[in-house]
Amino acid sequence: MNDIDYMNKAYHLALKAKGETSPNPLVGALIVKGKTIIADGWHRRCGADHAEVVALKKAGQRARGARMVVTLEPCNHYGRTPPCVDQIIESGIKEVIIGMKDPNPLTNGKSIAKLRRAGIKVTTGVLQEDLNVINEAFVKYVTKKMPFVAVKSAQSLDGKIATASGRSKWITSEATRKYARRIRDEFDAILVGINTVLKDNPKLTGSRATKRLKKVVLDSSLRTPPRARLFSNTAPSDVIIVTTLKASVAKRAAFQKKGISVIVYPKRVAKVDLKWLMKELAKREVTSVLVEGGAHVAGSVLKANLADKLYCYIAPIIIGDQNALSSAVGIDTAKVGRAVPLKDVTLTKIGKDILVQGYFGR
Repeated sequence: MNDIDYMNKAYHLALKAKGETSPNPLVGALIVKGKTIIADGWHRRCGADHAEVVALKKAGQRARGARMVVTLEPCNHYGRTPPCVDQIIESGIKEVIIGMKDPNPLTNGKSIAKLRRAGIKVTTGVLQEDLNVINEAFVKYVTKKMPFVAVKSAQSLDGKIATASGRSKWITSEATRKYARRIRDEFDAILVGINTVLKDNPKLTGSRATKRLKKVVLDSSLRTPPRARLFSNTAPSDVIIVTTLKASVAKRAAFQKKGISVIVYPKRVAKVDLKWLMKELAKREVTSVLVEGGAHVAGSVLKANLADKLYCYIAPIIIGDQNALSSAVGIDTAKVGRAVPLKDVTLTKIGKDILVQGYFGR
């Protein structure tokens, strides 16, 4: 096995905790002596030991003179746990192979330099592109202080998310809906508009009972029903209602008394500024947001250039009514050249349906 083979194993170890480590990154590590992997580890959740420390504890004294393969540059600062780089140096590891440099300004190359000063050989950039993808939310969060934002839609071949009468159950298959719920588990929060809450009364849950998803509702006038299904089986503080100064002070107080988070946009306007909201969510350590709101919410996110990724589930049906609602509205596209482009597109077949994934602005 070569460095790429070992890093590939560490990469798959990191993926075991997908959706569980925020606001920390996904990290996997191996300790190799000769050609034998003597220990491994991955970061399981925020606050738990980092992958390198897990592997070092397993290896014990056997780590002396061995090599470490780790997907991300070891941390160089005190956070919820001590710096990993110091523990690596103390362990007697002779060489460290690093997948990608830590984009966090608190580390960003400092640990690499420290390891080299300690006489440890360091190689970087192994499988870097793949590792950037699995930590795309973390990278944006620590470099731009903004969450990674994905927009999800479920639509017909002609781009409709409901009939002209507003019926949308069900455009995609049950298999696709299950798949979409699993994707929710990879995010910190789901964002919808009040119209989705009033019309569909969704639970907004993922596929794992252990996953604590934050549920963000855009509700300028505080029309969210206190008994809406999104409050069921959820910690009240995990529901965030985003409103404006025009909303009733008494309603705000009633929600807050129940432990529900209420964010009030401080300007006297009809709608919340979404860029401001994303910054507020980042302050609350929300590193990724899945937008599942209706056409107007999706259109507003795209128009504000806040979207990073698209999950578009397409069913092999044609609704065929010009008055039926499209998946996104409100974007100025007088010319085709002004349409929102999608790059790095991939297609996945889910039963009869197709999932189109791609990135904006890359």
